[in-house]
Amino acid sequence: MSAAQQSEGSTLGWGGWLALLLGAALMLGPFYFMFVFATLPRSEIFSVPPPLFFGDHFFMNMEILMKKIPFWINLGWSLYVGIMSTGLTLLFCSMAGFAFAVYEFRFKNALFSLVMGTMLVPAFLGMIPTFLIMDALHWIDQPRALYLPGAAPAMGIFLMRQYISSAIPKELIEAARMDGCGELRIYWSVVVPLLGPAFGTLGLIAFISSWNNFIGPLVVMRSPEMYTFPLALRSVQSPVDTEWGALMAGSAIAVIPLLIIFIFSSRRLIDGLTSGAVRG
Repeated sequence: MSAAQQSEGSTLGWGGWLALLLGAALMLGPFYFMFVFATLPRSEIFSVPPPLFFGDHFFMNMEILMKKIPFWINLGWSLYVGIMSTGLTLLFCSMAGFAFAVYEFRFKNALFSLVMGTMLVPAFLGMIPTFLIMDALHWIDQPRALYLPGAAPAMGIFLMRQYISSAIPKELIEAARMDGCGELRIYWSVVVPLLGPAFGTLGLIAFISSWNNFIGPLVVMRSPEMYTFPLALRSVQSPVDTEWGALMAGSAIAVIPLLIIFIFSSRRLIDGLTSGAVRG
C-alpha cells in the first residue's frame, strides 16, 4: 500500500512538473521568438517552418529602425516619463495611504470607498475628458501630461494603506509623537524608511504600467520626437511595408529594462505582496 501511494505521489509529481513546463513554454515562447526574429531579416521571419535559432541581422535591423524613428529620443522620453511617474506615484500613494491608515477623520470610510470605486471605471472612458483637460492646460505634446494625471492611482493608495496598517505598529507612531515629532516628520523619518517592500512592489508596477502605456501617449502626443517608445514602435508598422525584423528588434530593446528591473526587485515584490498575509 505504501509503495502504491509513493507511486501515485510520484505520478502526480511528474504530472505537476509537466504542466509547469508546458505553462512556462506557453508564456516564454513568444518572448523567445521575439528575440529570434530581432536577429533575422524580414524575408526569413515568415518562412515555413519558422526559424528557431538566432541570426546575424540584429544590427542591420537596428539601423533600419533608427532611420524610421528618432530611436534614442523616444527611448529617453519613455525612461523620463517612467521615472517621474514612478517617483510621484510612490510619494502621493504613500502619503494618502499613511493618512487613511493612521488618522481618523470625518467621512474617512466614504472617501476611501470613493477612491476604491474609481478602480471599477474602465480606463478608456477617461480618454476624451483627459484630452480636453490637457488641451485646456496647454499640455498637449508635453511629457507632464503622461505622468501627472495618474500620479495617485487607487490601487497604489490601497496597497500603501494595507501595508502601513499591517506592518507598521501604531505604537511606533505614538512614540514618535510623544518625542515631539510633527506629522510630516513622522511620515518622512519613521514611516517611509519602513516602506521598502511596499515601495518595491508599487514602484515595479508603476514603472511597468508607465513603460507599456500606449493609449496615454496616443491621446496627448502629436510630434514623433515626443512619442514614447511603444507609440514610436507602433508608428513603424504599415499596412503594406512593415519591417518586422526592425520592429522585433525595437520590441526586444523595450523588454530589456523591464527584465532588469524585475530581476533586481522581484524579492521586494514578493515581500510587498505577502506582507501581513500571515499576521493574526
